[in-house]
Amino acid sequence: MAWTNPLRDPRDLRLPRIAGPCSLVIFGVTGDLAKKKLLPAVYDLANRGLLPPGFGLIGFGRREWSNEQFANFVEEHVRERCRTPFNEDTFAQLRKGLRFVTGTFDDAAAFGRLSDTVSELDRDLGTRGNHAFYMSVPPRAFPVVSRQLAACGLAHSTEGAWRRVIIEKPFGHDLASAKELDRVVSEVFAPESVFRIDHYLGKETVQNLLALRFANTMFEPIWNANYVSHVQITMAEDMGVAGRAGYYDGIGAARDVIQNHLLQLMALTAMEEPVSFTAADLTAEKTKVLSAIRLPHDLAAHTARGQYAAGWQGSERVVGYLDEKGIDPASTTETYAAIRLDVDTRRWAGVPFYLRTGKRLGKRVTEIAVVFKRAPHLPFETTATKELGHNAVVIRVQPDEGVTMRFGSKVPGTAMEVRDVSMDFSYGRSFTEASPEAYERLILDVLLGDPPLFPTTREVELSWEILDPIEEFWSTLGQPQPYRSGTWGPEEADAMLARDGHHWRMP
Repeated sequence: MAWTNPLRDPRDLRLPRIAGPCSLVIFGVTGDLAKKKLLPAVYDLANRGLLPPGFGLIGFGRREWSNEQFANFVEEHVRERCRTPFNEDTFAQLRKGLRFVTGTFDDAAAFGRLSDTVSELDRDLGTRGNHAFYMSVPPRAFPVVSRQLAACGLAHSTEGAWRRVIIEKPFGHDLASAKELDRVVSEVFAPESVFRIDHYLGKETVQNLLALRFANTMFEPIWNANYVSHVQITMAEDMGVAGRAGYYDGIGAARDVIQNHLLQLMALTAMEEPVSFTAADLTAEKTKVLSAIRLPHDLAAHTARGQYAAGWQGSERVVGYLDEKGIDPASTTETYAAIRLDVDTRRWAGVPFYLRTGKRLGKRVTEIAVVFKRAPHLPFETTATKELGHNAVVIRVQPDEGVTMRFGSKVPGTAMEVRDVSMDFSYGRSFTEASPEAYERLILDVLLGDPPLFPTTREVELSWEILDPIEEFWSTLGQPQPYRSGTWGPEEADAMLARDGHHWRMP
């Protein structure tokens, strides 16, 4: 007779998702990402009961801190930004595993102390040699940190214990640099131990895209070129460079967002149904889509870029990009990018995918809009349908996560008049539990060794193969077209869709 745990509620789906004994080492623990996202995410995981009692968190940085000072630093930022209510007992348990190691990335002695600290956690907390290393540092620091971890014996997994490295984007600035970065990291860590974080893939709505498509029978039969007119994927920000001038200038909107976030969203939208949701099967289908993407022949007609100028963002007067602190007044870096891509598969032949992203746009929103063709024959007078647009399914990734379906309905009255209406699903209204932060999901996936939402080396390389020719073309054009802050981008972006008989959806 099989043994069952009489105390386990069969409705509790958390148990397979609770991390085993382990620790997380954060390089760059005093940076904005760690303070705003990583430390609160670790606490929220602990507060939800998804971390083991013997979990360790080690910060590595230049500050001369004791373990107690580091614990106070963690508590300060957790209290300020945690998603779940702050619980004194939870933090008291977490505090037992907090350690800090002082040093710089080129200091071999500091990595020796890190190795001793890791051994201490194995001995005192029972972390059993399982350790993840989060590189929340600039890409130029990846090689030296990787080699230091190898030199002090922390990089290689052993029998019965694992070591994993988490790399925060960007994954290079072009194909050549991405390959070099991968070569350096691969010298130290086994391929299955490398996790490349794209926090967009950890968002609930991105994962809901898979559920929407494959758990329902109403969408998949029409999710193809027979019914879909075109697809628009938008990530708009209402803020400017916001203190990131040193990083952003020279990188630009396309490298910062399209190469990773939007191409991944496109792959999830266009891929075939996977055999399972394991990492290997999901990656196989995403890779097929990225391999089948074709660039437009006329890049001048089917790409657009812009640079925000001074204007009004809501009620606030804001300066243009070239007047931002730390930006070269002669900079040709784009703050808006839009491109058309096609997917050469039977499912998507002839369906354009439009990707756009920009700063200082009308509002903050990320969405995927699948726009359908018009009905082939409308038995209505033209006047009856003049306000009828295209049917659409819109997946809202942020900030108001959910799904909207747009379709035509008769307007009440004696005349036959058809107008667009919307049917809306919102996470906030449909579920009592708040959606976890993307970093919660992704950090837990790393600790569990479950990588389906992490881009592989091949996916990163294919993304750069798509973007590099566009960047090379743009480098010959000089200054991007200016657009006023608070609007929806430059005129050439509107003209790009108008040439195909479409227009941008207003989120």
